[in-house]
Amino acid sequence: MDKIIVRGGNRLTGTIPISGAKNAALTLLPCALLTDEPLTLRNLPRLADIDGFQHLMNQFGVTTVIQGSRPEDFGRVMSLEATRITSSVAPYDLVRKMRASILVLGPMLARMGEATVSLPGGCAIGNRPIDLHLKALEAFGAEIELAAGYVKAIAPDGGLPGGDFDFPVVSVGATENALMAAVLANGTSRLFNAAREPEIVDLCNLLVAMGAEIEGIGTSDLTIHGVKRLHGATYRVMADRIEAGSYACAAAITGGDVVLGGARADEMQATLHALQAIGCEVEEVKGGVRVAANGPLKATNLTTAPYPGLATDMQAQLMALLCKAEGTSVLKETIFENRYMHVPELSRMGADITTEGRTAIVKGVSTLTGAEVMATDLRASMSLVIAGLAAEGETQVRRLYHLDRGYERLEEKLQLVGADIERVGDD
Repeated sequence: MDKIIVRGGNRLTGTIPISGAKNAALTLLPCALLTDEPLTLRNLPRLADIDGFQHLMNQFGVTTVIQGSRPEDFGRVMSLEATRITSSVAPYDLVRKMRASILVLGPMLARMGEATVSLPGGCAIGNRPIDLHLKALEAFGAEIELAAGYVKAIAPDGGLPGGDFDFPVVSVGATENALMAAVLANGTSRLFNAAREPEIVDLCNLLVAMGAEIEGIGTSDLTIHGVKRLHGATYRVMADRIEAGSYACAAAITGGDVVLGGARADEMQATLHALQAIGCEVEEVKGGVRVAANGPLKATNLTTAPYPGLATDMQAQLMALLCKAEGTSVLKETIFENRYMHVPELSRMGADITTEGRTAIVKGVSTLTGAEVMATDLRASMSLVIAGLAAEGETQVRRLYHLDRGYERLEEKLQLVGADIERVGDD
């Protein structure tokens, strides 16, 4: 097992290239199941989760080809072709490590009329049921069975008729699954209170490029007119707004000045507003977003919420930043009930954080100290790296398999802007 060693104290300056969005890519990949023509995705990040999803697609008989990417490049191009789907089962061994695997359910049901998918895994950040995925598919005419840890969905003879579904709470994954199921339905489907995340917009834009008919893109009410078939397409994955926000926190905690190359300010407004409240300078520049921290960091109060609110995936990184802010900050986590597992690890580095239920109180400290720490989930691992960049001495971050699920060659990108960070084998 590798570990990352961070020696704090260096001010980060320069440009960090932002990779394609993991959360978008994992939604775009299963779209290949909706057509027998090639789908080519550009700007696909090199991540463990992407590799895992590629293996899952291969399980269905999808041919995947990585096109001529050089080892030194960030991102790559992948072509997927589902000319003939040979299996409709997503087995436990492939699904257990990655929650996004459930996103094959909708497109497989739409294309093949049935799908059997193991209940998913992923980060241990609380209860994330898939009941809304299943209720939406039932509303479109599917029959759902749960048995032995698997979900089996069956469409009526002749395909899904389509239907209407009103989400009782906003769900990104369920919106994505429902969209992919509805595009090949026989009739018109409507989704109310649908998620509006930029990754949902990216999915809709790809589906439209493949021939789907979708109204209301970017709003909470979507109307999908089913079509008989979709065709192939070539599409560029959007920039990763969570990766960009993470590196913005890294720059800020070091008093740095960094351009997030390829990032789009309009897709990460809540994060940028939080950084401004903490005392950072933020501006759109040609080719990206600039974030600088030239003065003391200030305490603030933050609450996670569905888009356009503050992403839950940014909570841990902003908490690490607030550990060095002057005053007391209050963070409220409204999305997941068990997403403060990074707090004990930050406390090992000298942070002053107390939690009560979904609320965390962060009292800024003048000094963080390097320590051996352990990642508990994907975003928590990044929060420890951020804290390490500002800590005195050396921080060792273990359990990098979490980090590698969502950050493409993190240590190389941070080295580009002056961080003293390296990946080494764990003795």
